[in-house]
Parts: sequence; structure tokens; C-alpha cells
Amino acid sequence: MKYQVRVFVSLKPSILDPQGRTVERAVSHLGHDNVSGVRVGKLIEMVLEGERAAVEAQARELAGTVLSNPVMEDARVEIEELALQASV
Repeated sequence: MKYQVRVFVSLKPSILDPQGRTVERAVSHLGHDNVSGVRVGKLIEMVLEGERAAVEAQARELAGTVLSNPVMEDARVEIEELALQASV
């Protein structure tokens, strides 16, 4: 089975996010004064193939070791089964 895997990586709440602050100031200068607490992160998408339990374990391992810095970042993994595509 094939799975669409999304890994969301964000700085831990205790880590200063200068990029988020820059975005927050920019949107404020554009007149959006009700925006606060902006945090900027990254999204990594991939397709993994195998049994669901093995795919979940692999995705979590990749998220925690390769795709994020666990000292400074949190990683959240979403896994969705891909529909079978008819061959032409």
C-alpha cells in the first residue's frame, strides 16, 4: 500500500522565531492589526510504500532524525492512504 506522508516541522514554543516576528510585523504594516503569535515552519511531503505500521514507524523516525532538529523543533506526522490508481 502507498501512503501520502506529511511532516509538519515547527520551532518549539520556547524558541524565538525571528522569521515569524518579521511576518507578523509585515502583516501589521499592511493593516492587519489583529494578527499575533505568528510562527513559521516547514512542510515536507513524501510517498512511502509498505505496511501501515512500518510506514508510520519510518515516517516518525525520519521526522525525528532527518527532517527536524529535535532540540529546537517539534515534528508532527500525518499519514493518508493513497487511493489505488487504475492502470491505463
